[in-house]
Amino acid sequence: MAKVFDLHIHTTKGSGDSNLSPEEMVQEAERLGLKGLCLTEHSGPWDRHEFEAFARERNLVLIRAMEAETDMGHVLAFGVDRYLPGMERAEEIRRHVDEVGGFMITAHPFRGIHNPRSIARPLLYKSGEELPATVEGAATHPVFRIANAVEVANGGTVDSENRFAVEVAEHLGMQCTGGSDAHSVNGLGRCVTVFPDEISSEAEFLKALKEGQYYPATGLSEGRLVPFTR
Repeated sequence: MAKVFDLHIHTTKGSGDSNLSPEEMVQEAERLGLKGLCLTEHSGPWDRHEFEAFARERNLVLIRAMEAETDMGHVLAFGVDRYLPGMERAEEIRRHVDEVGGFMITAHPFRGIHNPRSIARPLLYKSGEELPATVEGAATHPVFRIANAVEVANGGTVDSENRFAVEVAEHLGMQCTGGSDAHSVNGLGRCVTVFPDEISSEAEFLKALKEGQYYPATGLSEGRLVPFTR
C-alpha cells in the first residue's frame, strides 16, 4: 500500500510565520491519513534530541529538515543537522548536503511568475531579471543543475505556476515532489508525495528519495488522492 508524506511543513516550533503547533500538526495528519511529515522549518532543523523525544511519542514518521532562502530561491534540505553559515548560497547547501548524504529540493520555484502581485518578486529571479516565458527558458536556471528534485505541487502556489514547474521538471527529466507548505491546520496535506513502499525512518526516507520511485499528488483532504500533472 502506498505511503503518503507531506514534504513541506512549518510549525510554531521553528518557523516564526507559522500558526501550526506540532501537536495540532500531528492530530490533523492522523485525521487525514498521512504516513509521514517533514518539518522543513525556516530556522533550521529542530534540536535532534528534542525532536527524537517528540517523534517517539507519535505514530507518524517525522523527518527533520529545513527550508532556506538562498541566492537561487528557496530550497528544502534533508539530512542536514543544523543551519550553518553560508547557507544563504544554494551551492553551499548543495556542498553540505553532499557531505552528509542528504537530498535537496528546489521549493515552489515558479511562485509569482504568473501572479506577481502575490509577492514582491518571484523568488527564483533577482530584481531586474526577465521572467521566463517558456519552459525551455525556465529550465536554464542554475538551480536545476544543483537540486535533486523539483517541488511541483506546492499548497501555497497557484495551479498554473505548479503546472509550469511540472513542465520544466519533465523537460529536464527531474524527479517531482509535493508538499503543502502548511503554516496552519487548514493547509496540511493539500499537496503531498506518494511513495510505493513502507518508510519507517529518516534513513529509509532519504533512500526512497534517492531511488526516485514516488510522485506528487493532491486531493487527500477531499478523499480522492490523485497524481498531480500538467
